[in-house]
Amino acid sequence: MFGLDAKDTRLLILVAILVALAPFILNPFPEGSGLAQFNAGYPDLMQRFVIFGIFAIGFNILFGLTGYLSFGHAAFLGVGSYAAIWMMKLLTMNVVPAIIVSVIVAGLFSLAVGWISLRRSGIYFSILTLAFAQMSYSLAYSVLTPITGGETGLQPKVNDPRVLDGALAEGATPKANLFGLEMGSSFDLNVGAWAFTFNAGYYLAGIVMLLAFYLSIRIFRSPFGMMLRAVKSNQQRLNYTGLNSKPYTLAAFVISGMYAGLAGGLMVAMDTQVGAERMFWTASGEVVLMSILGGVGTLIGPVLGAGAIKYMENILSKINSDILHTWFAFLPDGLEDFVVTLIYPFIGKGWHLTLGLIFMLVVIFLPGGLVEGGQRIARLFGRKKKTTDTPDGKTTPAE
Repeated sequence: MFGLDAKDTRLLILVAILVALAPFILNPFPEGSGLAQFNAGYPDLMQRFVIFGIFAIGFNILFGLTGYLSFGHAAFLGVGSYAAIWMMKLLTMNVVPAIIVSVIVAGLFSLAVGWISLRRSGIYFSILTLAFAQMSYSLAYSVLTPITGGETGLQPKVNDPRVLDGALAEGATPKANLFGLEMGSSFDLNVGAWAFTFNAGYYLAGIVMLLAFYLSIRIFRSPFGMMLRAVKSNQQRLNYTGLNSKPYTLAAFVISGMYAGLAGGLMVAMDTQVGAERMFWTASGEVVLMSILGGVGTLIGPVLGAGAIKYMENILSKINSDILHTWFAFLPDGLEDFVVTLIYPFIGKGWHLTLGLIFMLVVIFLPGGLVEGGQRIARLFGRKKKTTDTPDGKTTPAE
């Protein structure tokens, strides 16, 4: 199906089901309950899940297949965002041209950066990409202020040209849309005490993520992907065979940069406010954490890692001491205060501490990330089932 084998087809269908049912899956608790704090089914966060999933998928094509660790991928995210916002200011608020141009511009920029950076490998390559990202950030923040808006950033204004759009009605503001369908439009469904929101922007981003995920599967299973794995395995030995690995690594770098540009364009489609902070080095480090946490070199791992980090950033960080006291109010006063004091450093503003501990545990005990953890659990249940089916745990010879 779609040129994929049965296993990859099942994985693609599973991801599609998760994307389609996310408003239900991410809102497991009724509104007004004490556990509603953990609901993540609101449009802004769901959009972040899929957009940063695209960002991490693209990064994984470079790092997971070739082993080249880039610390500057946020530069392509930012360049794609700026390209998209200028399309909305000059051409139209329709998100299609903005997304297409963001991919093209990010691809061209990554071609220039990759052509220089890939002259080195290992830590030297990583430092070069970090240097390019920081230079890009500095240019966007202070030097190219007429183009980037500097510290205040850019957003569509009523008096922008937008040559393909008609004049706005009096008092109206420009809004991102898909052939007239506003990205911010939502439909609310109330079922008993549960509330579910279906957002147009989220489903557009979700469809794009499914296409990006499908393309990554094809890349992983292609001869091109096999060549990239050979580069990661032993590039020097590959060069001794007479094959030039540079075009392959450059192609992987450009594809990865285009994925980042696509994520940047979608971010503008969902929130038409662009700032230089998207290009800062911490954003590049975040996508590295996403890939490692989910599982480097796996297909779905980066998506899981992106979801886990964005969930903690937006949900765990909002839990404060008042909420904790509400949860543990059933305990005696002294014990309640002790428990709250014990937990509080790991939530709210201290959520990074929790992330650091999880990341440390994953690196030490699950080098394959969340995907390896899932595989271990599956093997554990499979072993139990096998033991149950065969008395005394002994296997019977095949007939």
